[in-house]
Amino acid sequence: QVQLVESGGDSVQAGGSLRLSCIASESIFRPNTMAWYRQAPGKQREWVAFETNGGTADYNDFVKGRFTISRDNAKFTVWLTMNNLKPEDTGVYYCNVFPSRSAKNWGQGTQVTVAS
Repeated sequence: QVQLVESGGDSVQAGGSLRLSCIASESIFRPNTMAWYRQAPGKQREWVAFETNGGTADYNDFVKGRFTISRDNAKFTVWLTMNNLKPEDTGVYYCNVFPSRSAKNWGQGTQVTVAS
């Protein structure tokens, strides 16, 4: 059974930091590039960052220099460390394979709220 469990979201002030975690089932994690996505209210889901199983990472322009993605292939876990958070970072954050068109199921996500 494919499982994705995200956690770590919270409400913070602008400029604050959070670290999100995602534990995935082995079948989805091991062979794949893993990514973090987010969906703001009234907007489409967008990718935030991805990391290949070989350790190559890339970031969407709006988080470059502020967010860091990392993964532990032995623990089937991917993290997103978010610094200097802005109100526009508010949304529900999800992890899944990259690109999203390859994703079959989604977890419940974790809510991040950044107050100005």
